[in-house]
Amino acid sequence: MIELEGLTKRYGEKLAVDHLTFTVRPGIVTGFLGPNGAGKSTTMRMMLDLDNPTSGSVRIDGRHYRSLRDPLKVVGALLEAKAWHGGRSAHNHLLCLAQSNGIPRTRVREVLDTVGLTSVAKKRTKGFSLGMGQRLGIAAALLGDPEILMFDEPVNGLDPEGIHWIRNLMKNLAAQGRTVFVSSHLMSEMALTAEHLVVIGQGRLLADTSMAAFIAENSRSYVRMRSPDHERLRDVLSGAGITARPASDGSLEVDDEDAPHLGELAARHRITLHELSPQRASLEEAFMQLTAESVEYHAHDGRPPEEVPPGAPAAPPGGRPGWGADWRKKGA
Repeated sequence: MIELEGLTKRYGEKLAVDHLTFTVRPGIVTGFLGPNGAGKSTTMRMMLDLDNPTSGSVRIDGRHYRSLRDPLKVVGALLEAKAWHGGRSAHNHLLCLAQSNGIPRTRVREVLDTVGLTSVAKKRTKGFSLGMGQRLGIAAALLGDPEILMFDEPVNGLDPEGIHWIRNLMKNLAAQGRTVFVSSHLMSEMALTAEHLVVIGQGRLLADTSMAAFIAENSRSYVRMRSPDHERLRDVLSGAGITARPASDGSLEVDDEDAPHLGELAARHRITLHELSPQRASLEEAFMQLTAESVEYHAHDGRPPEEVPPGAPAAPPGGRPGWGADWRKKGA
């Protein structure tokens, strides 16, 4: 279990992490989300005592990380790919870690096999691709067979097979009762992996809830209905006290009703339906909705200056609105 209480980090005038309090529990995969610059990496570094907090605390199973006698046997972490000596082989890199942490050398072969690097175990790591580096970093995290695992962008550089593998690995580790904490910008993958979410923005906690509750609370769900007898369907719904919103594609969108009830209503009135489909927002849509006010910098979509919507702020001296990164800082 990882417990954060009032965790705060300042770099001069910059408040990177702002009184974060949450708990990462065992038995489930907990996703850690936030826009760029939200403070995720800084938070994870403080969890491992790589950065000292300005105030607040982090406890790993009730203790500070620095007080752990055999840290690799308690916490395994992947924070940065290629954090090793390029002249060493993958096997020797892991062997050095094992010997310095009292881990049997047989464990080296086991984790190399787990991550699929057995065939390149004797090759120097300086020639490793990004994906191979990720696999070696994951092997190092698994080396001590720890109960707590932390991964920062674990799918970075992996091919589809590798992404599928790491997804199942994290789920299996959690199913064994371990604490699994993973940060990623790949929303589609996080939606398939995490059961619980911690979301931060500008260093502050925005959400600490289940995946299902997060999507439900930060997005709109509705039922889409399509019929060749569009007007009659709308009248029937209205007569039943149900508000149907017309969509641009000719369908009707109904909030706060379930699809079976709507289908039965149409059937009773002998109305043919070409579509009756519940629509639920994706994790990405819910995340964008919640964090919209926490994004520090915005980019434009590349439209020429004359296509910028009327009323948009004028560009700064020498700048051109509509091109490149937005010069306007949020809240400025």
